[in-house]
This record gives sequence, structure tokens and C-alpha cells, in this order.
Amino acid sequence: MTSVNAPSSWYAAGLKFTCTQCGNCCTGAAGFTWVTEDEADALAGRFGLDGEAFRTRYTRLVWRGGEQKRTLIEKPGGDCVFFRRGVGCTVYEQRPKQCSTWPFWGRIVASRDDWEDSARECPGMNRGALHTAAHIARTAADDGL
Repeated sequence: MTSVNAPSSWYAAGLKFTCTQCGNCCTGAAGFTWVTEDEADALAGRFGLDGEAFRTRYTRLVWRGGEQKRTLIEKPGGDCVFFRRGVGCTVYEQRPKQCSTWPFWGRIVASRDDWEDSARECPGMNRGALHTAAHIARTAADDGL
């Protein structure tokens, strides 16, 4: 596997991406949207809730890699609890790191094939703003996953 920090990586010329707020990465099959305690506190403040009330209403704890991690809950059908069809992400400014680093996740930029597989579902990939290889490598190294 190619390191995302390799200066001669397949994306040395950069990659284009601009979020269209289509929701493809926020909807569909259930999954995990990891949220740190600081992110949960920021979101709680947005809703005027104390941290405990926010965590109870909007998150759940799961075991991953031998540790408990916090994830946002999903609506029936798997959509993110904060995604509204026709509107988009309702917490976009405070979205978790995992969301804000999309699509520059380590596993997606690991190879051109991985990138192109994801681009089939994301209309913002390969279009819009050009992101430098250095930015992509930094983001992939701390993608929130």
C-alpha cells in the first residue's frame, strides 16, 4: 500500500473536490460517524443542550479496536441524524472531523482505484477546487476515522 505521505504519490498533482451537499456520504446503509467528546460538546451547544442530553439523544457508544467510541445515531434507513433531504447537512459548520475530511480519508486516497471507486458515488470528486498533495496527505493522516 502506498503511503499517503509519499512525495511521489499518485495524487502528486493534487485532486479536485468541492462538496455539493448531495448527501451520498450521509445517507444509505447504516455505519459509523465518529464524534469526539469536544465535537459532541460543540454540537450540544448548537442545540442548546447540555452535553449529557446531547449524547443521550444523538449518539451511541460502540466497541471498536478494544475501546469504546462514540458515533452519531442514524435515522431509520441509515441516514445521518443531521442530514435533511432537500436541505443537506444541518450541522455543516460543526460537523465532525470524519465528515469534514471527506473524501481525503486515508483509505480513499490510498490508491487511484480507491479514489475512483468512491468518486462513482460522489459528484463533488474530480470536480471543483484543486487540493494540493500536501493538504491531502495531512488530512488523510488525521481523517477522524
